[in-house]
Amino acid sequence: MSKAKILSGKDTALSVYNELNKRIVLLADKSIRPGLCVILIGDDPASQIYVRTKTKKLKSLGLLSEAIFLSMDVSEKKIIKIINDLNNNTQYHGILVQLPLPGHINSQNIINAINPEKDVDGFHPENAGWLAIGKPRFIPCTPKGIMRILDYYDIDLRGKNIVVIGRSNIVGRPISILTSLNVKGANGTCTICHSRTKNLEHYTMNADVVITAIGLPNYLTGDMIKDEAVVIDVGINRVDADNDKGYQIVGDADWNSVIEKVSAITPVPGGVGPMTIAMLVENTIEAAENFG
Repeated sequence: MSKAKILSGKDTALSVYNELNKRIVLLADKSIRPGLCVILIGDDPASQIYVRTKTKKLKSLGLLSEAIFLSMDVSEKKIIKIINDLNNNTQYHGILVQLPLPGHINSQNIINAINPEKDVDGFHPENAGWLAIGKPRFIPCTPKGIMRILDYYDIDLRGKNIVVIGRSNIVGRPISILTSLNVKGANGTCTICHSRTKNLEHYTMNADVVITAIGLPNYLTGDMIKDEAVVIDVGINRVDADNDKGYQIVGDADWNSVIEKVSAITPVPGGVGPMTIAMLVENTIEAAENFG
């Protein structure tokens, strides 16, 4: 039987919400109600569920939360017009455009249109730049959530070898910066691997911590990691299954083989996902605090 510690994002998120509730009360004393508007283009069912989960959580905490649903054929010009209106709307302290976007829309143009002070996703080039020099305004939600999970479970990265599988601007690049910053809980030595990395096992076998965000089900297997490694699984993959739904959600790590070797691991679901939403709430509150 495995002795691995399960790093619960749900438990970590509960501790975060307890602290955030205090900040919400302080803002209410100033007559400030944090507000977030989420924009979703298209009718992808998974994205719709994700957006509704976000808005529902914010509303449950007493925050203002709205979702704008746009058709798949909406023009880039119209999206930017909506964003500009939200930039000037003092009710909303945060603006989030759900990615990915349809092929006819330039994602960077959309991100650039968001006021950096309302960019609670942390994707605007200005905010990415602040993060790169170690003075972040808004940290992207998933990487921020990963760091908070590690902190909650007292996993110190100082001097540790860390491998990140995946180089996206959403997870891979930001988490590589965060893990190597000269701050408490970080100070790790981080290597980014990706689809073009040769001999990936060479890197993962030498890693004290593996953070996988490649989007391939059961990709990281037990024979690719060393004993007592820590695995942070960012993957959310739908695979066919013989159950009522006809599918199940699995991570990038092959649970059955990895669990026998790791000292700690985030589950899927229930690991990084809940903390991504918790950090979105926190970033929205931070935006409101800066506004106030």
